[in-house]
Amino acid sequence: MSYFKDFIIIDDDAINNVLCRKIIEKTYPQADIADFIDPNEGFQYIATKYANSTGPEKVILLLDISMPLMTAWDFLELFNKLSPTIKDKVKVYILSSSVDKADMMRAQNDSNVEYYLIKPLTKESIRLIVHVLGRRLGMAVDR
Repeated sequence: MSYFKDFIIIDDDAINNVLCRKIIEKTYPQADIADFIDPNEGFQYIATKYANSTGPEKVILLLDISMPLMTAWDFLELFNKLSPTIKDKVKVYILSSSVDKADMMRAQNDSNVEYYLIKPLTKESIRLIVHVLGRRLGMAVDR
């Protein structure tokens, strides 16, 4: 699990952020978790914290779609302009209550999005994310 020690949650719903944090903490007690209700603050955090980051560790970002200050699509447009180092470090997962096929297709067609998850986040879904991403990246990952 040390390969995925950082998690970021960006969702304007503070209750969802608390629930996601609790699920991640129970599943991966050693995880470092940052959460933001303002996507602009979350973006600045990522752009600053991971600008000069070295090492193989990856960051898992759980990103909501519908936020009043900035949608996930706006966020991803900005994210795409970041350095390749940051984009390689941060693995984006859409976490949304939307079951709209258009949203799912848009996420699938975005090269920065790893996968589209339907809320709520569960222990099983966070374990699956870590396991599948770790295998895809050729890393041994504890369950």
